[in-house]
Amino acid sequence: MAVEEKQETGFVKDIRKQSVDFPGWYNDVVRKAQLADNSPVAGTMVIRPYGYAIWENIRDPLDELIKQTGHENWYFPALIPLSFLQKEREHVEGFAPEFQLVTKGGGKDLEEPLVLRPTSETMIASVLRDYIQSYRDLPVLTNQWNNVFRWELKARFFLRTREFLWQEGHTFHETATEAEEEVARMLECYRQIAEEWCAIPVLAGRKSETEKFAGAQYSTAIEGMMVDGKALQMATSHYFGENFTRAYDLTFTGRSNERQFPHSTSWGMSTRMVGAVVMAHGDDSGLQLPPRIAPVQVVIIPIFRSDAERHQIEAALPGVLDELDDIRVKVDWRDERPGFKFNEWELKGVPLRIEIGPRDLAKGEAAVVRRLDRLKKAVPLGELALTVPAMLEKIQEALFERARGFREKHTVRLTSLDAVVKFFDTEIGFAVTPWCGRSEDELTVKERTTATTRVILPGSGRPEGPCAICGRPAVTDVAWGKAY
Repeated sequence: MAVEEKQETGFVKDIRKQSVDFPGWYNDVVRKAQLADNSPVAGTMVIRPYGYAIWENIRDPLDELIKQTGHENWYFPALIPLSFLQKEREHVEGFAPEFQLVTKGGGKDLEEPLVLRPTSETMIASVLRDYIQSYRDLPVLTNQWNNVFRWELKARFFLRTREFLWQEGHTFHETATEAEEEVARMLECYRQIAEEWCAIPVLAGRKSETEKFAGAQYSTAIEGMMVDGKALQMATSHYFGENFTRAYDLTFTGRSNERQFPHSTSWGMSTRMVGAVVMAHGDDSGLQLPPRIAPVQVVIIPIFRSDAERHQIEAALPGVLDELDDIRVKVDWRDERPGFKFNEWELKGVPLRIEIGPRDLAKGEAAVVRRLDRLKKAVPLGELALTVPAMLEKIQEALFERARGFREKHTVRLTSLDAVVKFFDTEIGFAVTPWCGRSEDELTVKERTTATTRVILPGSGRPEGPCAICGRPAVTDVAWGKAY
């Protein structure tokens, strides 16, 4: 899809069609819309300013939610002693293939190799032994914004790269109940970011034992459906119980004056969300950005043929910009044809385009065009302050409803293995089935379809009928999907 071992060079001239080559389309849009590009280091990417601005508009509201829920931002080192990870055997088994080791420093072999941070549970548990002594010190609610390193074999822009940006929260609690409430609370924060900011409807629930995070007692996640019907895991929240605190001998004096191990959690959302927005909303013309995260919400294209007409528009623009004071606006004065500018800003997914020329000014109005459906509307200049925010909000809602309608259209309920196999052979989307919970069933479905369980659907209770895969008594409903 992108950031392949074979580096692409030069500019993208044409965007491949989604229906013909979805991975190629994604790669073209990311590069041509200037979100990211290949770096000189295989498997890594350069995030360009426009792509980074989208990330900032996802990151900042999430950071606010994290702080509102009582967490504080920390920073922990990116270099972790290998022995730290070896203390938690299950964790090492889950991450060892992705380790990137530093074995030399200052021209000499290191006494102990250092691991470039794949995640920070081990470092944080080791450090917090000095800060947690009593139940009065709990809960400890940490979060950090950082980069992490995982040796992905097949890198793809934003989705899987050998270095990426994210936040990782790690919390420590007196009781299991408090910790599990934290897991659910943070998953809800991620749902809000995905649905209310990125306009992507998600399924939220537990992962299966096979799909859970290494070292967790259980994992939860939000899963979105992209426009090619594949699932994308967009954020995760994990309950570790005492796994890590026992491994690192992190204890506190409890209310009964006995030494106890805190219950810990971790949770994270990454720059993968930028890729999710591209794949959930984009079309053959490029990006379609939800207004709440768009770096440019409105682009103004002046249309003129002479210096006199240009001066006329220049004189009118301060009043227009005053009307749009709370909107992220860009005025495009470049020496290019209007049609070229229209296409470029459509490629970049700007939600609204305002065209202003001498004829518009003579009528005291501007032409406002929606990227969503290219609907053009004449709006009096004095009404822009009310009309434009309302239009942006309607676009935000429309993108979410369109994505939700697509997911509903491509989600089916099935009751047999043959039906599951046929569905993934001929259709795209999610298959929901009754399931007994056996990992053997997951292996069977994966071998025959490449699909995996995405989330166990919460609140479904005991489903009617037997497990669709093996015929044993079902204990829950589960969503299956092919995934990135």
